[in-house]
Amino acid sequence: MKLVDRTLATPEQNLALDEALLDVAESSRGALEFLRLWEATAPVVVLGRSTQVGVEVNLARCHERDVPVLRRTSGGATIVAGPGCLMYAVVLSAVRRPTLSSLAGAHLVVLETLLAAIAPLVPGIARAGTSDLALGNRKFSGNSLRVKRSHVLYHGTLLYDFDLPLVADLLRTPPRVPDYRAGRSHEEFIANLPVTAETLRQALTRAWRAEAGDLDEQELTRRVAALVAEKYSRDAWNFAL
Repeated sequence: MKLVDRTLATPEQNLALDEALLDVAESSRGALEFLRLWEATAPVVVLGRSTQVGVEVNLARCHERDVPVLRRTSGGATIVAGPGCLMYAVVLSAVRRPTLSSLAGAHLVVLETLLAAIAPLVPGIARAGTSDLALGNRKFSGNSLRVKRSHVLYHGTLLYDFDLPLVADLLRTPPRVPDYRAGRSHEEFIANLPVTAETLRQALTRAWRAEAGDLDEQELTRRVAALVAEKYSRDAWNFAL
């Protein structure tokens, strides 16, 4: 697995890079896999592929605070990213990992690997809901995926020093919530892990056995630019629903 520890200049580029890595893996027609790590330098709201903006997002507060609202290519609920929230993505080969053929299998492969990486650092973490990780009964990681012909993009959040009240300020309560949320507000429901970003980076890199490798930088840059121009910079994509 190739390690891509890279934060690009804009939130649009950062969302595009996850999708570009998936496309590169698909076009390789092999078992190419990636682990990508990044962290937004300023707050950004990221919608799921089918999220209705007005239902889950307080657009007025986002505009007041100059927080961009973008849409990712995978499903799931809306998140707020920014400093103190490490973002990860894995692009996994279904040829190499047949378990990925089902959604339950994909959740199992990735979440169990994340648990194996983080559990030695923080006792008491566990899977929760469909695709969350929780410390006690408070969520610190939300995850989503996109499935293509030969590869799966699985990505999510890892809160470690995030401004938790910001979530309640920018987001509404989503219409669908896991049972373990039990009616709690955003601030009551989410938590930061008591670890550093560097510790998380090292743990994930070890768990996925990822190593820095050669990349076709020119091709990757071209794909990111095309995705930003065609999708992530356009209101027709970001506010489609």
